[in-house]
Amino acid sequence: MTDLQKRSLLKVAAVSAVLGAALVGCGKKEEPAPAPAAAASAPKAEPLKIAFAYVGPVGDGGWTFAHDTARKALEKEFGDKIVTSYVENVPESADAERVIRDMATQGNKLIFGTTFGYMETMVKLAPEFKDVKFEHGTGYKTAENLRTYDSRTYEGAYMAGVIAGKMTKTNTLGVVASVPIPEVIRNINSFTMGAQSSNPKVKTKVVWVNQWFNPPEETKAATSLINSGADVLFQNTDSAAVLKTAQEKGKRAFGWDSDMSAYGPKAHLGSAIINWAPYYIKTTRDVLEGKWTTGSSWWGVKEGAIDLVSIAEDVPAETKARVDEIRSGLAAGTYAIWKGPIVDNTGKEQLAKDVVADDKFLSGVMFYVKGVEGKVPNNK
Repeated sequence: MTDLQKRSLLKVAAVSAVLGAALVGCGKKEEPAPAPAAAASAPKAEPLKIAFAYVGPVGDGGWTFAHDTARKALEKEFGDKIVTSYVENVPESADAERVIRDMATQGNKLIFGTTFGYMETMVKLAPEFKDVKFEHGTGYKTAENLRTYDSRTYEGAYMAGVIAGKMTKTNTLGVVASVPIPEVIRNINSFTMGAQSSNPKVKTKVVWVNQWFNPPEETKAATSLINSGADVLFQNTDSAAVLKTAQEKGKRAFGWDSDMSAYGPKAHLGSAIINWAPYYIKTTRDVLEGKWTTGSSWWGVKEGAIDLVSIAEDVPAETKARVDEIRSGLAAGTYAIWKGPIVDNTGKEQLAKDVVADDKFLSGVMFYVKGVEGKVPNNK
């Protein structure tokens, strides 16, 4: 091979080397894999809007106060997951439809109507607002998106009666009654039966005010009962007027729906209270978790919804012990208040011996038991 040929081959090799390096340099440089982009923050869920319609003023005692206390417990339980609101003093009339309709149109998805008189209004509105869950307190009509709830107030009434029968000196008890529906009749009877269990001689007088909350009328009714010989008063009304009247006149009485001991400490024998918080918390959780279904709930001592509290110091120890036994039996489901034989005040047997009333029977009670004077209003 000539020198010229050798030099040509060397040039070709050099050019190839340069081109190869250039090609390598032009190749895509491998970079580290980029860090995965941070996941976009999930949008925060809107809080569940919950509204309450109250028949009376919130005040600091009674039926509406008990509901509002539970509403506050609901806020504490769920924090910013919910927003609650309420309207007080909503009459059981056309005004109820206006108020509850406004609640639905304002974006509330869970609405509690807390009195019997709202039933027909809620039945009417439920089909119009299918995306709203309606809850009606103390009623009996349901729909696809309307359920009912109630508390076994008669359990508290019975325990109060046990004390009343022991503490009366005249053997005459008085009840200031609100509206003549089964719930109220059942409470009058249960109070009387509880009293009879500790004093078979007692009789019960009843004065109706035909309203849930009317302090002046409640005062008049309490005064009338005292003037007719009653020395221990019970009520199914919402204010503390009955207890206050008893204290003013040197008699004894019970608080109702909430602890009313502060209103008449000398007269107060105990308060039959309702704790709505357990039910409201469960219902709200069911809605938040998509588990809400229609139906009916009736909670009592067993579920932590009913109790008798702040029993007076002068109630005999054995009577307090008896109340404790009854409370424990109700909680365990081993004690039945409405167990036959039960006879009404006309002598007719309403429940045969050893028969325990079911909820259907209890829901339709429209008679006075033996020992209650008078006739049930509008009961033909």
